[in-house]
Order: sequence, then structure tokens, then C-alpha cells
Amino acid sequence: MRSILLAIQFLTILPVRVGGDISDRDIARCSSAFPVAGALQGLILFATAAGLSMIFPVGIVSAFVIAMSILINGGFHLDGLADTFDALAVKSSGNLMVDRGKRLAVMKDSTTGAIGVVAIVTVILLKFVLVSTVLALPAGVASLAVLFLMPVFSKWLMVPAMYHGTSARADGLGKMFIGPDTPAMLMVSSILALAIFGVIFVLRYARQFGPDGWLMLGIFPAGYLISLAAVHFFSFKFGGLTGDTLGALSEVGEIFYLTGACLWLQHSI
Repeated sequence: MRSILLAIQFLTILPVRVGGDISDRDIARCSSAFPVAGALQGLILFATAAGLSMIFPVGIVSAFVIAMSILINGGFHLDGLADTFDALAVKSSGNLMVDRGKRLAVMKDSTTGAIGVVAIVTVILLKFVLVSTVLALPAGVASLAVLFLMPVFSKWLMVPAMYHGTSARADGLGKMFIGPDTPAMLMVSSILALAIFGVIFVLRYARQFGPDGWLMLGIFPAGYLISLAAVHFFSFKFGGLTGDTLGALSEVGEIFYLTGACLWLQHSI
């Protein structure tokens, strides 16, 4: 329970505070509960979409759902996305180590550059189009379930990266999460995410969609590969991972998930 509360505290702005001494080990271990924190966020998105759908058209509902998803975690991951893309925009000098140092310095800068703003706008625009498409499909409650599961997947996606990656910095919040992950923590996180998905898609929608109800689970091995690719890419560009790159991975993961969900729903209904 402590790990779940810590995960909610770090990933959301919900008024959850864990008392007592909190060690770096406690913080690292809470990554195993990231899917649970994602499920809580997903429940809020589900309720938002379900309630507003009775009043507003799809476009307005989609805008409020995206705004709520940003509000829940205080724009924390979007900030990481902007910092990451600003850093990636640094022109190469031909010296890999010098370039890595420049990129890390840009990433640590509190100001947001033009490329970072473009990255945020692009991601929000893509999410709006994808969420609108999901809600407009004649899939009933399945469309709302897709929104519920979106943060479950994106929060889980960070955990394989934490396990396989190394920290690009010797300090910072990301340092506490990157590297200390054990196989058990990765396994627990994956089991929780799969269990949440399984209950929703397999037990509920296998009857509605037949064997196609299982297909959405294929997003997990694909997501694992994306997480590994991100580890290698960021290791080359920055010398490892940071908290900002994990936030960027989570944001890009939601785009990937929504794209897969649209394809799944179109194929299944």
C-alpha cells in the first residue's frame, strides 16, 4: 500500500502524502505500482468522458478529457517532453561527449524553447484527434474503457525503461528511479498492468468482440520494444535517461496507445 501511495504522490497532483521517512529505495520501489496510479488517473478520465458525453458533442468532450489528463499530473510529463525535445534540437558539434553535455544543460534549463513548445502542441493535437476518433466510434463503453486504460499503459511503459536504462545524471529525481529497478519490480508492474487490461478487455469485451477482444493485449510487447528503443536512443543522445526523458516516453506512449486502440476498435466493431 505504501508503494501505491508513493506512486500516486509522485505521478499525480492528488492530495496524497506519505508520512514518515521516505528513502531512495522506497521511491524506487513505488515504480512497481505505477499502473495502479495510472488506473486512478484513468478512472478520472473515464468519469470525465462519461459525464460530459451526456451534455456535449465529441469534440468538446475530447478537449476536456485531454485537459483533465494534463491537470491530473500538473503537466509534469509534458514539461519533460518539452525539455527533451529542446535538448534533442541542439546541433551536433561532432564531439559526442561535448554534445551530450550541451544537451543535458539545455534539458536542465527552466525555460522552454521553440522546439519544446512545438512538441507540446503536436502531442496535444494528436491526442485530441485520437481521443475524438475513439469517442466517435460506435463502440459504446469500450471507447470509455480505452480512455481509462491509457494512463495505465503510459505509466507502465516507463518501468521497463527504468529497469534497462542507466541515469545520465548523478543526481535529480530521475536518478532515484533509473537503475534501482529489480526484475521483481518490473514483473510486479507488468503483472498489474496486464491484470487491469485483462479484466477490462478480455473478461468484458471478449464476449462483445469475440477473439478480437484479446488483440489489444498485443500492445504490451510492442510497448516493451518501444521502451527498449527509447533507452538506446536516449543513451546515445544523452548518455542515459533522465526524469525528463521518462516523461517524454510516457507522453509518446499515450500517442502510441491511442493509435493502437483506434486500429483495434475499428477492426473489432
